[in-house]
Amino acid sequence: MELNIRLLLERGARYFPDNEIVTRLPDGGLHRYTYRVLNERAHRLASRLASIGVRPGDRVATLAWNTYRHFELYFALPCAGMVLHTVNLRLADEHIAYILNHSEDSAVFVDPDLLPTLERIAGQIRTVRTFVVLAGQVPATTLRNVVAYEDLIAAGDPGFAFNELPERTPAGMCYTSATTGLPKGVVYSHRDIYLHTITECLGDVLDVRERDTLLPVVPMFHANAWGLPFAAACMGAKVVLPGERPHAPAILDLMQDERVTFAAAAVSIGIDMMTELKRQRRDLSSLRGIMLGGSATPAAVMEYYLREFNVPIITAWGSTEMTPLATCVHIRRADLDKPPTEHIPTRIRQGIPCPGAELKVLDEEGGEVPWDDQSIGEIYVRTPWSATEYYHDARSRDGFVDGFWKSGDMSAVSADGVLRLVDRAKDLIKSGGEWISSVDLENALIAHPKVREAAVVAAPDAKWLERPCAYVVPEPGAAPSQAELRAWLEPKFAKWWLPDHYLVVDAIPKTGVGKINKRALREQVEQDIRQSANA
Repeated sequence: MELNIRLLLERGARYFPDNEIVTRLPDGGLHRYTYRVLNERAHRLASRLASIGVRPGDRVATLAWNTYRHFELYFALPCAGMVLHTVNLRLADEHIAYILNHSEDSAVFVDPDLLPTLERIAGQIRTVRTFVVLAGQVPATTLRNVVAYEDLIAAGDPGFAFNELPERTPAGMCYTSATTGLPKGVVYSHRDIYLHTITECLGDVLDVRERDTLLPVVPMFHANAWGLPFAAACMGAKVVLPGERPHAPAILDLMQDERVTFAAAAVSIGIDMMTELKRQRRDLSSLRGIMLGGSATPAAVMEYYLREFNVPIITAWGSTEMTPLATCVHIRRADLDKPPTEHIPTRIRQGIPCPGAELKVLDEEGGEVPWDDQSIGEIYVRTPWSATEYYHDARSRDGFVDGFWKSGDMSAVSADGVLRLVDRAKDLIKSGGEWISSVDLENALIAHPKVREAAVVAAPDAKWLERPCAYVVPEPGAAPSQAELRAWLEPKFAKWWLPDHYLVVDAIPKTGVGKINKRALREQVEQDIRQSANA
């Protein structure tokens, strides 16, 4: 028996055919249908792919939001033998063009509002033969060979049979978000996605069940939406999709109205929702947890959700290369009877390896660091569902060692094996020969009542080579001073850890997947410090 994505779709459709998939529409309304209809439409679409020149083995791109049509593509394309290539719609045009050419996609499925992106780069795309607009009709466009998605569906065969593919057949493809250099492609087989799905559903991982209502705010173009679409189908869980350009008020309304039990989003979205909840409270009593990722979740954010809504924040660690999960937070049986607030010191860490994952933290000499929660090394990890190379990319030689992915994340390990992410290797600040963690400083700053968001980067220094500089986004109506912020940090850190500069800004730049763009901050920090001094 081959491990196929087909099995995940068929389980949900066969045993839970009436469970819902709900999508927020651009006009604020909701589209509802069931797993029965999802399954039928996926088969209809698969039967029509040959008519637009798509063949088994082809890479097929999606440029789309979290919607029911995108959800259908998650199953129709790989089950028909194609490779689902989800493209990050927030990348620069030049990177999107590079990705489409490097992967040699034969077709692109695109949401109507994103057509302008493709129109701008159409002259640079070499292999795409057909564009499919995810709508009932084709809007005005300068693109050629464009068809409407619903026309394909309408002419399709609901009885179309999916073949049982060899489990190592490529099924999915994502590119890294390119904080440095060109994006790197990662290919997932049917086996990879199946094993990751089963692992994710385990009780001591994300504990996905049929009774759940899942809200993946994390984009479906980012690391398979952390695997949640596949987990939902496998277990038959109700799914709520936030649709085009989701924002905090709409996300929270969906949580309240659809009685969501589990949501997943970037930490920055969690902070945006916290700000909105302070403005207008919602009923979040159905939630059993919110998974926040992409960066370390500050303790202050966890304390807010727990104090105000009795909702724990679930943390994990992984990457595009890991499909994406490698670790997950775990509250041990000895701690279960403790008050939930006492779990926060565990929850702010990155957890222990998921079953099947093998992880080690190595120092500069290649030896494993002791589990003393002080020694720092780089995380190396491998799993049965992770990549072992990048797609047609010489950087594979530097990124993978003996099957382990070399993460670039620096971590310490507690006595019971729990990871504590210290920083990205490139984001650690080395001042006078000593390391300073930007993550620790950021988490402390965000706990200040006047601070909404914070980022700390290295600023060049003539004496110490590097010194910390803090960027701070204040809460609405607040104006924290440098003296206030420094006084807040002083009891928590050694004096030489304290930032030399505190810059209050309206916004902090983000990458295409919602992470703080520290490369952009490092490039502008000297200029920002000079401008602040002259203000």
